[in-house]
Amino acid sequence: MKKKLWVFVSLVLIAMFAMTGAVSASDLKIGIVCSAAGQNDNGYNQSAIEGAKQVSEELGIDYKVIDATSDVPAALETLAEDGYNLVFSLEYDFEALIKGVGGNKPIAEQYPDTTFVVFNDNPNIDENGNVIHKNVISVLFDVHEASFVAGALSVLVNENNAVLFGEGYHFTDPAKARAIGFIGGTNSNGITVFSYGFIQGINYVAQQLGVKYDYYAKYDAGFSDPATGSTVAGTYYDNGANVVFGCAGNVGDGITSKAKEVGKLAIQVDANKDNQQPGYVLTSVLKNTKVPVYTISKALKDGTLSSMGNLQTYSLSSGATGITDLSVIGEHIQKTDAAAAKWAEIKQQVSDISAKIGSDIKVVNAAIGEKFDPASCPNVVIK
Repeated sequence: MKKKLWVFVSLVLIAMFAMTGAVSASDLKIGIVCSAAGQNDNGYNQSAIEGAKQVSEELGIDYKVIDATSDVPAALETLAEDGYNLVFSLEYDFEALIKGVGGNKPIAEQYPDTTFVVFNDNPNIDENGNVIHKNVISVLFDVHEASFVAGALSVLVNENNAVLFGEGYHFTDPAKARAIGFIGGTNSNGITVFSYGFIQGINYVAQQLGVKYDYYAKYDAGFSDPATGSTVAGTYYDNGANVVFGCAGNVGDGITSKAKEVGKLAIQVDANKDNQQPGYVLTSVLKNTKVPVYTISKALKDGTLSSMGNLQTYSLSSGATGITDLSVIGEHIQKTDAAAAKWAEIKQQVSDISAKIGSDIKVVNAAIGEKFDPASCPNVVIK
């Protein structure tokens, strides 16, 4: 009797397990293929790995990280061949995965049992907007909106730098030159999405103030050489820029170092790097890859991955993007009543602008193919 009862209970449990679609964590594996910046970039890649660690600790899913600086397709194939259920690819290289190269079938087609996740673009649709591979998920962040906020903040701070900052800073007087710089790792939608939003934010406040800004930009700085960041940022600072925004992995480390050296400001990206050079990093535009890695991995374990849409967008409210709370730079504002009042006013202005985004303020999103028209920003002169 006991044996029959045990068999009955076992069958019920199996049926319930099948109904929920949940999978034993011990049977699951996720892989992360890092971008050229590497797993120790203190941002984009490292945040994703932190997400994988959280997945491992909380959900019991094994994970593996690959630094595929030269052969991303080979890394994807290796993980898929080894039975990894979910593979996150952080590199800006989608051709072999989606379309296939060298006469080979697309990797996604070769390994239909592996779900691949790509970031910062939506390459998995055809010219009619139809999904090409059901086992590819594209992750986008609303960094265009966060970058808009950073651009607005940059102008507000630049116009009031004499009140806000004291000893240790050497800003160009806005009456003599108004300029802001941008340094991107590669000329792709995943980078221009930051730049276009940034330009629009600069233009928004510049129009309100009746001033014009020169905009210096480089889109091919790579992601690994801080010296490049230092050199290019130095040129922009020499040209009168008081703020330079870097979206280029480790290249950004050189930008922040140069900012401290010349007594000006930098903006960092991906993770909160405001403490990298305290007082010389104005803010960081957050693109926290930890959030989607954890969210999508949890869906894998829960058995709901197949019902997840092929395009996942993380908004300001998701906590995956935005700007930092400005607490670090706030510690370096002059200890005067005038500075404190102006800083409080600027933060309120930034908050008000953020609240208007998506309703009163529309920001171009290059990550989904929207086009940026420079003529729409007449108060920014793109160099």
